[in-house]
Amino acid sequence: MFEESVFSGVQPTGNLHLGNYLGAITKFVALQNDYKCIYCIVDLHAITVWQDPDELRTNTREVAAAFIASGIDPEKNIIFNQSQVSAHAELAWIFNCVARMGWLNRMTQFKEKAGKHRENASVGLFAYPNLMAADILAYRATHVPVGDDQKQHLELSRDIAQKFNTDYENSIKAAGYENGFFPLPEPLITGPATRVMSLRDGKKKMSKSETSDMTRINLTDDAELIAKKVRKAKTDPEPLPSEVAGLKERPEADNLIGIFAALKNSSKEDVLKDFGGSQFSAFKGELVDLTVSKLEPITTEIRKLGSDPAHLDQILNAGAERAKDIANPILDDVKRIVGFVG
Repeated sequence: MFEESVFSGVQPTGNLHLGNYLGAITKFVALQNDYKCIYCIVDLHAITVWQDPDELRTNTREVAAAFIASGIDPEKNIIFNQSQVSAHAELAWIFNCVARMGWLNRMTQFKEKAGKHRENASVGLFAYPNLMAADILAYRATHVPVGDDQKQHLELSRDIAQKFNTDYENSIKAAGYENGFFPLPEPLITGPATRVMSLRDGKKKMSKSETSDMTRINLTDDAELIAKKVRKAKTDPEPLPSEVAGLKERPEADNLIGIFAALKNSSKEDVLKDFGGSQFSAFKGELVDLTVSKLEPITTEIRKLGSDPAHLDQILNAGAERAKDIANPILDDVKRIVGFVG
């Protein structure tokens, strides 16, 4: 009924790190072999909190460079920045009128990001799950690669799609769509280390917002800095277990084993077969070598691409034109369905 396609977005907030790479970008690279993929740098989402304009431009290009350096083909896939395609913002407004306040009040990420200062948070920060739904549904995408922290937002996208299909059922049928206009997008959650944790606290997600740079491995870190961070990563005094069950109450050990498995394209079970009973000092040495071997070529290519911003802009502009070719006809149909003239 709907052509299978994948949409995903990454915020251009700087300091892309190992968590972004293992949790998202490697999945994007794999998905391009099986799906029509649309990868969006979501700069409209970024400004829900204040951004320095020059840094925002730099960070947008850095994400594009990281995508390409990691193996995402801009000819085979669509890579663009969100603000170039007005259908995202236009559809988001329509979804603002479809979604219910109660739905947004249940969104845990707004509560976490706004904290105790909810009254000072931007309206955009509160309503951005509706924009996320518009991002996906502007292309009638059927699948979205998401981490655990985004499942709730994808559920909201499904709720919005379902309510639009129900609210405008007669108009949708009159437009020639017998089985609803929007698909209910499905999550794609695959592989180990989907959620990479801080190197200093195995119970906290690796994040670019953490004050200490030692909590994460950035995609722009050189080999020496990667080695330093891995060797100083928090661990416990016990040897590594021989079975995965032994990681249950050891979050830092679980995190490092998960990172190794993901970089090796292996499983935690296989990693522990090799390192069970070993001390962390020996394991960390192997983890350093593996991490550097995987990231060093990507880091080199990111720097090379970053030295030619005009080339990156050309790729983003071309991707935006291809995105418009898909999104604009869908938006035109939506406008007719809701009763707009013109």
